[in-house]
Amino acid sequence: MTIDDARAAIRVLIADDQPLLRHSLALLVGAAPDLAIAGEAATGSEAVSLARDLRPDVILMDIRMPGGDGIEATRTIAADATLSGCRVLVLSMFELDEYVYGALRAGASGFLLKDARPDQLLDAIRRTHAGESMFAPTILTRLIEHYVSRPAASPRGLDILTKREAEVLTLVARGLSNDDIAATLTISIKTVKTHIGNLLAKLHARDRAQLVIAAYEHGLIAPA
Repeated sequence: MTIDDARAAIRVLIADDQPLLRHSLALLVGAAPDLAIAGEAATGSEAVSLARDLRPDVILMDIRMPGGDGIEATRTIAADATLSGCRVLVLSMFELDEYVYGALRAGASGFLLKDARPDQLLDAIRRTHAGESMFAPTILTRLIEHYVSRPAASPRGLDILTKREAEVLTLVARGLSNDDIAATLTISIKTVKTHIGNLLAKLHARDRAQLVIAAYEHGLIAPA
C-alpha cells in the first residue's frame, strides 16, 4: 500500500476484550486493500480514548467489555461533536433485544453478529463508512417485531416530509442500499443521497440507523 492509498483507506478501530479475536479481526481488515487498522482497544474506556486520539472512520465495537461496556462507549462517542465523522458498528456474540436497542439508541450505525462471514463484515465496514446502516438479518427481524408489536406513534412528526422523502425513508427502513433505492424509485444515486441528507436534517437523526428507528416508531413499516 502506498502512502496515498493509506491516507485514502477507511481507518478502523477494533474494540474487543479478547486478544485472539482482536488479532484475527486486525488480520482480516488489514488484508483488505481499501481498509487500514487505526488501533486496538481492550475496554470501553480505552475505545473512547483511542477514538479521540486516532479519529478512526469506523469502530468495530464489542458490547461486553470491562472498563465500561460497548454501549456506554458508543453513547460517549456519539455524543462527542469532535467525533461526528466516526461511525460505530457493533459486533457481538449476542442478539439479545436489550443489546440491540441499547446499541442503536446509543448511536451505533449497525449491529452484526460475530458469526458473520468475513466478506459480510468487510462489506459492513464499507457501507457503514459510506453512511449506510448495516444489520444482521436476524437483528433486522427483531427490530421489525419489536416496533410492529406496539401501537404506532403519531405520524405528526413526519408531516414535514415530502411524499418522495417518506418513500425513501420507508426503503431505508427495509434495509435497501442507496443503489437499491435508486433502482426502485428510478432516480439517480445523487438524488437518493440528497433525500437522505434532507431526512437526516428534518428528523434530527445522526445517521441512517436512527432513520430506521424513526420509520418504525412512526408506523411507516407495517407487519407483512
